[in-house]
Amino acid sequence: MPPSDRACTLLTVDLNAIATNYRRLRERLRSADLHVVVKADAYGLGMAQVAPFLAKLGCQHFFVATLDEGMALRALLPDVEIGVFDGFLPDEATTYGAHRLVPYLNDLHQVEQFAAQTAVPAAGLQIDTGMARLGLTADEVDRLASDTRPLRGAKLHAILSHLACADTPAHPKNAAQLACFRTQIRKLPAARLSLANSGGVFLGPEYHFDFARTGAAIYGLNPTPQDPNPMAQVLTLQGKILQVRDVDSPQTVGYGATYRIDGPSRIATVAVGYADGYLRTLGNRGSCFVGDRQVPVIGRVSMDLITIDVTGIPSQQILPGSFVELIGPHHSVDDLAAEAGTIGYEILTSLGQRSQRTYLGEA
Repeated sequence: MPPSDRACTLLTVDLNAIATNYRRLRERLRSADLHVVVKADAYGLGMAQVAPFLAKLGCQHFFVATLDEGMALRALLPDVEIGVFDGFLPDEATTYGAHRLVPYLNDLHQVEQFAAQTAVPAAGLQIDTGMARLGLTADEVDRLASDTRPLRGAKLHAILSHLACADTPAHPKNAAQLACFRTQIRKLPAARLSLANSGGVFLGPEYHFDFARTGAAIYGLNPTPQDPNPMAQVLTLQGKILQVRDVDSPQTVGYGATYRIDGPSRIATVAVGYADGYLRTLGNRGSCFVGDRQVPVIGRVSMDLITIDVTGIPSQQILPGSFVELIGPHHSVDDLAAEAGTIGYEILTSLGQRSQRTYLGEA
């Protein structure tokens, strides 16, 4: 049997949908540029497939989180701009320089270490406007503004900050961070500016500055959770039915006997589990689709298996070897995340490696 017939889970990534999302975001940004974040293996969808596809669409600016990710992306794309969020350590200078990566400096110590080396000609700055995570504090910005010698002789590539509540447009934190960013950038040398992430693109043009950095929206997650998703769905995940059986009370289902059968029922066992990224919290909470009918996950999620209640589903739709929709047109990544009590980011980045992957539109 070919691998596609042996596979128990099928993961399909629609690159054409990624192209649609890329164009929609560019149209919304108007005069600002769009830089794409491909960290964490392009949010679990495959950097080796996604990044070259985006480059063919015209994207020439990418961000990753780590130096290793930057090196891997440079091997794929020799001519694009690659920024690295995690910053800079002095013993990494030669590697940054050899791979032409742009580190984003996150505190004054990193700025000073960068100034003491010659292998990397350009760096960016990240300033903290309210996340209390990476980035120069307000005090560090003031100190750097009063003594810019560490930046002399270096090309300041860009200055960025990160929004904490962009997916909640009415949150007062957004306006506060925008005001803080404007105050801080006036103290620093001129450079390209970036504040908007995926949600920030939809807050309005005052948040766009010179470029936005988008990841989630490119991959189909809803950047405006209070409204219908403006992005095209990118991912389909299907699981194979292995077995169907009739059950009745007082039987229980799965580890821990957490689900008790209360009458004549039919359950199907599906070959997907937490080893495939189907989170354990979906036990007795998740759902999937058989055709256009939604059915519940019953019992705990195992490493390799889930059980679903298919009572009332026609037998021809649940034959062993047929597939159910775990993520897809009826059940988005965000829908599954809500059932799991998490966010779509975790669903995407948890996707396992056992699935048979297909990329649509790759050519």
